[in-house]
Amino acid sequence: MARSAQIWDTRNGRVAHTLSGHHGEISSTSFNYSSDLCISGSIDRTCKIWDVASGQCVHTLRGHNDEILDVAFNSTGSKLVTASADGTSRVFNTMTGACQSILIGHEGEISKVAFNPPGSRILTASSDKSARIWDADSGDCVQILEGHTDEIFSCAFNYHGDTVITGSKDNTCRIWKN
Repeated sequence: MARSAQIWDTRNGRVAHTLSGHHGEISSTSFNYSSDLCISGSIDRTCKIWDVASGQCVHTLRGHNDEILDVAFNSTGSKLVTASADGTSRVFNTMTGACQSILIGHEGEISKVAFNPPGSRILTASSDKSARIWDADSGDCVQILEGHTDEIFSCAFNYHGDTVITGSKDNTCRIWKN
């Protein structure tokens, strides 16, 4: 069971840093756009923010009651969002580590999260067969996408932020347009 992540230098094929500190398997990782920070989500119910240059943990983010399944930065790296098996997502300020909002409304675990390109909306995919779009500042749900007949495991905004794709255990993908 991997409780650490590694940052690799692709120029020489060597490990630059080993990021240790989680007490359970790491389920998701992501870099911010400028690549100076990365995040890791774990079944230990925490998310860690790491300084890429030093390999040091900057913040340990807590609050979920079950494992973290996915993590994502917004395009500026100022916010990050977590998805959890506890059925909530949390939006954190990257610099302070403070929780800015808790996205509550799904009736099952949230397996995937994503920001739209401007960072104003968050998309969540859930085992409750729905995807939801949230306001990234207020944490309010602004739209529920329903129609799949089984769990949704994947979701993404297009590069314009006006179209969503979801992938489900029902063997279908759906494209949702404004």
